[in-house]
This record gives sequence, structure tokens and C-alpha cells, in this order.
Amino acid sequence: MEHVASVEEFNKIKETETAVFLFSADWCPDCRVIEPFLPRLEVDYPTFTFYYVDRDQLLDVCIAHDIFGIPSFLAFSEGKEVARFVSKDRKTEEEIQTFLTEAETKVG
Repeated sequence: MEHVASVEEFNKIKETETAVFLFSADWCPDCRVIEPFLPRLEVDYPTFTFYYVDRDQLLDVCIAHDIFGIPSFLAFSEGKEVARFVSKDRKTEEEIQTFLTEAETKVG
């Protein structure tokens, strides 16, 4: 999963790609729980390119998109937000799969 390095890069990706952004941080224990199965989800949902957004490095992006808990996910297609899975709660693999499946139905 590629890391987003700047606000400008985030904005370019969301405008030009069909992408899922994972908002996370190195210190977040709930974020570590989902890491083992993320590579499999990237393979299972090829509609999207997946990106990691470090909450601490890109706080302005988080604020602009109402990301106040991590791990959280946003899906974009053609410059529009098509789905969001945003909360401070721990997420299960099944919940993330449901989010991604629903997001895929809105792409196009």
C-alpha cells in the first residue's frame, strides 16, 4: 500500500483515481489489528488502488474529510466520495469487506 506524502498528492489521487484511503497512525493499536489482512483485500478488490494516509502527518486532510477516528476508510471515484467507513472503533475484516463491496457498487 502506497503512502500519501502530501495534501496535494491526496487531492490529485482522489480526483483522478478510483481509490480507497486508509487513515491510520503508527501508534494506533486498532490499526495494527487490520494490517495482516489488508494485502489480501487489495487483491480481492482490484477496482480500487489502496493508499495509506498517516493521520499525524496529514491532519489537514483528516479535518477536511471529517476523519476523527482511526482506522477509517474513504473511497473515491472520479473525484467524488462514493463510500466512507469512519469511526474510532476497531474494524473487523468482515466489516471492511462489506464497506468495499458496497463501495464497488457505487463506482462507475
